[in-house]
Amino acid sequence: MTQTPSEAALPVHPTVSSADQPPVHDASQLQAALELIGRGADEILKPDELAARLRLGRPLRVKAGFDPTAPDLHLGHTVLLNKLRQFQDLGHQVIFLIGDFTGMIGDPSGKSATRKPLTREDVLANAQTYAEQVFKVLDRDKTEVRFNSEWFGQMAAADMIRLAGQHTVARMLERDDFAKRYAAQQSIAIHEFLYPLVQGYDSVALQADVELGGTDQKFNLLMGRGLQESHGQPPQIVLTMPLLEGLDGVQKMSKSLGNYIGIDEPAIDMVTKTMKIDDVLMWRWIELLSFEISIAEVVDLKRQIGAGDLNPRDLKLRLARELAARFHGAAAANLAIAGWNAAVRGQGDTAQLPLNDIAVPVEGLRIAALLTAAGLTPSNSEANRKLKERAVRIDGEVVEDTQRVLAPGFEGVLAVGKRTFVRVRLIAG
Repeated sequence: MTQTPSEAALPVHPTVSSADQPPVHDASQLQAALELIGRGADEILKPDELAARLRLGRPLRVKAGFDPTAPDLHLGHTVLLNKLRQFQDLGHQVIFLIGDFTGMIGDPSGKSATRKPLTREDVLANAQTYAEQVFKVLDRDKTEVRFNSEWFGQMAAADMIRLAGQHTVARMLERDDFAKRYAAQQSIAIHEFLYPLVQGYDSVALQADVELGGTDQKFNLLMGRGLQESHGQPPQIVLTMPLLEGLDGVQKMSKSLGNYIGIDEPAIDMVTKTMKIDDVLMWRWIELLSFEISIAEVVDLKRQIGAGDLNPRDLKLRLARELAARFHGAAAANLAIAGWNAAVRGQGDTAQLPLNDIAVPVEGLRIAALLTAAGLTPSNSEANRKLKERAVRIDGEVVEDTQRVLAPGFEGVLAVGKRTFVRVRLIAG
């Protein structure tokens, strides 16, 4: 098969053999596998079919599709990747499907208006960056990378018309977002109706046993089941994962909302941001993001916190270390934790924190303007308010003087509140 430019740049691995992992034999192993697969899942359709497939004693083909609509991933994206990794750890074959063809259509899921399709160049550039990042979670040697242009690029117009003929407009309008847009007399482009069909056909082409997606993808995932049945294949099990709430604990994690942690962010930023989530959201993040904290341990940890034997802050710090280590390695994670402890608890050397150079006039800069320049406050007025509240510290010492000036040559840690800080060096500029 001729590779696309994106395929040539990325690894495409053979399938996992049944020898890579012993198949599930007894009831206890099966139950343990089902519990791990079900951890954090919103819904499994259908669990009895999943159990039956697991009893087959062969690696299941587990598919998740990703449209390369943006080049950077955040922790919200990794919820699906984490579940794929759990399937890999159980010995199953993961298919990371890059929707280079569907990405040019534009996924209408959850959209209130037609989304602008990407150019071929955008898709390929994003796909390359995307695939480089996912192997921070997935096992590269156990991941089969595929592109759906492999089969759709070979389809003639007549093939696409036959595919479109397998569903009705009425059935498409059962989808919630389409129904809402139709009722509101908002436009729905014909190509948007093709998207669920195209995603569903991917499962036929890959002969998927299981497909994963977000809760907003359920209609599309079920389309795959229907198309597989019509092509004489056993219908795939559908597993939906919830959308991860962002740092605000309310809205889903999103770059546009600014409530995200990017997986390429520095380790110290990962730690600092994770430590800002509230105690309720902490459990949700543990369930969806942690590999190290088991379901059984969660029960015990909740008991310890309820009894006052464990500070939630310490558990949050453990989660922050795990996330930083996953994406940056253990050494970087340990340095980040040491830096956080030094800045927040006053334990250790703040030199562990990254140093940020800030250009200031030769005569120096008032503290309020400096806090804003350092990104610790959104405005000088907010900085002055924090100063009056005695919420500003320089190297651990509270600052109240709004007229204080810091000149080039200063190096130290500025902090606003208990958990927002940055180590700076002022240079003349």
